[in-house]
Amino acid sequence: MLQFDNVSMRYPGAGDVLRNVSFHLARGEMAFLTGHSGAGKSTLLKLIALIERSSRGQVVLDNQNLNQAKDRHIPFIRRKVGLIFQDYKLLQDRTVFDNVALPLIIAGYGHHEVSRRVRAALDKVSLLGKEKKYPAVLSGGEQQRVGIARAVVNKPPMILADEPTGNLDPELSAEIMHLFEQFQQVGSTVLIASHDISLIAQMNYRVLKLNHGQLVEN
Repeated sequence: MLQFDNVSMRYPGAGDVLRNVSFHLARGEMAFLTGHSGAGKSTLLKLIALIERSSRGQVVLDNQNLNQAKDRHIPFIRRKVGLIFQDYKLLQDRTVFDNVALPLIIAGYGHHEVSRRVRAALDKVSLLGKEKKYPAVLSGGEQQRVGIARAVVNKPPMILADEPTGNLDPELSAEIMHLFEQFQQVGSTVLIASHDISLIAQMNYRVLKLNHGQLVEN
């Protein structure tokens, strides 16, 4: 599903943020990406979502070499990836329903299919009764669930989460991780960047560890 082959990423004036990173994630696999602050975790996720392009090496997603992807194809490639952020990145002037529906509307789905998929996604994250609420009245855990529903509403084969429990207490964090397990169990490939070592230790999944841009454990 996902392959990194000697991938490096250099920013002007910052040197190599990633250096010769190689690993493979099988379809339907769940793994954690760990490392100190500045180790390169977020950069690695950005390469998969084509927010950035690697300086050297190859990133292959679902048998497609991302380094060779033309700019006009990027929106279509991104539909294969569900992105979840630590700070939720919800539209505050849109309802929960509208936030979750946005990827489907952009993809051109009809009204009936949008409604069906949004309600199914909200049901999956236990927010079906709050589709008319606005993000500001929701708790942090609920806002993160909205972000997760938005990421999975178009059923992407790859789910990426960047510190998804960074703003949540331990109980909520465990609930969010259980949601990711459920998506993995129905076939999604899941990669979660997290510095919460104690939480990761409670879960029996592969760990990819970055240290100053180099993969030291996989």
